[in-house]
Amino acid sequence: MNGKNAWKKAGPLLAVLMALVLVPGACLSRTAGFTSQAAAAKEQVLTLRVCNWEEYMDLGEWDPEEETIDLESGDILGELPLYEEFEDWYYENYGQRVEVEYSCFGTNEELYNMLTLGDVYDLVCPSEYMIMKLMSEDQLVPYSAGFFEESDPLNYYERNVSPFIRETFETHEIDGQSWSRYAAGYMWGVTGFLYNPEEVSEEDVSTWALLSNPDYFRQVTIKDNVRDAYFAALGAIRHDQLTDAAFLAAGDYPEALERTMNDVSQETIGEVQDYLQSVKDNAYSFETDSGKADMITGKVLANLQWSGDAVYAMDQAEEDDFYLNFAVPEEVTNLWFDGWVMLRRGISEDPAKQQAAEAFVNFLSMPENAVRNMYYIGYTSVISGGVDGDQVFEYLDWTYGAEEDEEETVDYEVGYFFDPEADPSEYTITVPADQVQRQLFAQYPPADVIGRSSIMQYFDGDANAAINRMWINVRCYNLNKVPVFGRVLLALLLCAVVAGLFVMRRKGRKR
Repeated sequence: MNGKNAWKKAGPLLAVLMALVLVPGACLSRTAGFTSQAAAAKEQVLTLRVCNWEEYMDLGEWDPEEETIDLESGDILGELPLYEEFEDWYYENYGQRVEVEYSCFGTNEELYNMLTLGDVYDLVCPSEYMIMKLMSEDQLVPYSAGFFEESDPLNYYERNVSPFIRETFETHEIDGQSWSRYAAGYMWGVTGFLYNPEEVSEEDVSTWALLSNPDYFRQVTIKDNVRDAYFAALGAIRHDQLTDAAFLAAGDYPEALERTMNDVSQETIGEVQDYLQSVKDNAYSFETDSGKADMITGKVLANLQWSGDAVYAMDQAEEDDFYLNFAVPEEVTNLWFDGWVMLRRGISEDPAKQQAAEAFVNFLSMPENAVRNMYYIGYTSVISGGVDGDQVFEYLDWTYGAEEDEEETVDYEVGYFFDPEADPSEYTITVPADQVQRQLFAQYPPADVIGRSSIMQYFDGDANAAINRMWINVRCYNLNKVPVFGRVLLALLLCAVVAGLFVMRRKGRKR
């Protein structure tokens, strides 16, 4: 405890002692003393340290005239950052002052490095494979039993999370522990190709082999991270297996698909390396964030992209009457999630901290706040509404529903996400025909796309080391492709450099 807090907590006790000494006959009941201490404790401010992806939460400042979302259930408008609004909401509902220290990271690996170097957070939002890694390293605190009580009106996550997301989290495990025990979903999506339909055919964009297609030399980009690149490469080199009728009809198809897309045998890693080398020779670039801008400006024709960023790029391009589409290859797509986890080092067995962290997740899971986040960042919330109203489905219809005089329309069904047991017509909206290839398709892929999706699993230390070596070969320099005489020359050069440094060091010592 620091000195300032010590004096703060000691204040009520000192007041009692002074009253007894300075005021003859003065007395204070035991109950009154405890009440005074409790009141002081309530006024103490709890700090909640939250770390999230960059540009991944509504920061408010919406234009009331241009950006108000007017749903049948009521208007939605973002005025302040959600993490600031949480502070008032928490005090109103829990009687405790809380201050959110909000910070950001750029990649899962950057977050992990930050934690390794000693940064301390209470609540962070990594992707599925990093959640699995943190679980395996025992760095996470499980959610409390009270968090899962659907009868609690403040438990918005448990009451409103999509049944599809709930099942996915409950059926995936690390070391016998389900994800749902340690992680609460935030956003989700798939991977595919953002592309220019005027220049790229539907046939070409329907396979991951587009990345190495010489017809699009220097006109396609791929993600500059090993996990997404590895997954796409496997999709391309396992095309025949993944599209085989017998494989698709197998009773254990989902499990077989995940085994195939998470194969890290030495032979497979070698195949992936060779394929990614050909992609490197063919692609415009490996990129992390520049692909959206390159697509909008027309610098490239296709871009391996996460669905949420694809929505952003399509929206931006449309402002200039430039239309982009989104496609998911026929072989497979990566089903990804970002979720909130509590770090053991930050929470540190503090029940007040854990309560505030869980409440923060619940606050973001209020349907109206889920809508605000989706509107602001373009990604898809794991919240479907359910118990606390249909604002999310209303927002979907408000965003993509066809106008009454629209001529070319289709019915688009999303019941698998909102309520798979309901009549399909309840969660079907009539939309412009082109939305089956654009933003709506990216945000809520149809059930058949979800049916051929696979999750990237966490790889252990040996597999990670092998894959990272492969990635270095791909991105930097592949020694396997250097002729024997070249390797000999390189070895001699290195020996000469080492010898030269040794001689210089000896001369330096003599001086």
